Amino acid sequence: MLNGITIGQYFPGDSLLHRMDPRVKLVLTFVYIFAVFIPQNWVGLALAVCFLVFSVAVSRLPVKLVLKSVKPIIPLIIITSALNIFYVDEGVHLFDWGFIHITTQGLVTAAFIAIRILSLIAGSSLLTYTTSPTTLTDALERLMKPLKVFHLNVHELAMMMTIALRFIPTLVEETDKIMSAQKARGADMESGGLMQRVRALIPILIPLFVSSFRRAYELATAMECRCYRGGEGRTRMKQLHMNAMDGVCIAVMAVLVAGLFVLNFVLPAAL
Repeated sequence: MLNGITIGQYFPGDSLLHRMDPRVKLVLTFVYIFAVFIPQNWVGLALAVCFLVFSVAVSRLPVKLVLKSVKPIIPLIIITSALNIFYVDEGVHLFDWGFIHITTQGLVTAAFIAIRILSLIAGSSLLTYTTSPTTLTDALERLMKPLKVFHLNVHELAMMMTIALRFIPTLVEETDKIMSAQKARGADMESGGLMQRVRALIPILIPLFVSSFRRAYELATAMECRCYRGGEGRTRMKQLHMNAMDGVCIAVMAVLVAGLFVLNFVLPAAL
């Protein structure tokens, strides 16, 4: 049931995205998240989607794998689309019943928002798909280095963020195993009212919490056995270096953002 969720997983490869400097990759991911919210028309959104398709092709990841990344947010997309369909009152009215009004503009807005969210999640997932947890930790630590001025331990902060992200697929797999075990014992989790379904989750949540605490304790013990003492004085086997291709990627992203601004603000004002 849950084994198709791939958030937080890393898939080794030798593509351009895999070889990019993780600091550049992380910054460009946040820039793309910002860029997805720029389009206010279909032309700008199509440009953002085309860039995403190009990035997936460059990453050499299976399209099916990228589509799996949006699986956990399908309920959110459905709820958001429904709100836009029922509460946008512009355009030609197709259906009216009480406070529910379905219009052509509502359907268009719902589709626009759904595509935007899908692009946002799929684009963000490329970061973890093409970056190992260790490399991602180094990139986060380097980027947050200025926070040391405020006496923050950026190494431990980056380590915690990376471990939390990496443990998402582990917890999903553990949840799936617990649910299968409870169903094999005759547990019914899909019938009854809302409260009955909530109570049916208790036999899942308790073992999941116990397993999570046990994994955390085992991880802490393993780190102590390896003499882990934080980031002070640590050396790195792989040093981070930017190359010419990273500069090209930055330039391409800058062109994308500039193009989206032109399509959504300059051209409409000129016309």
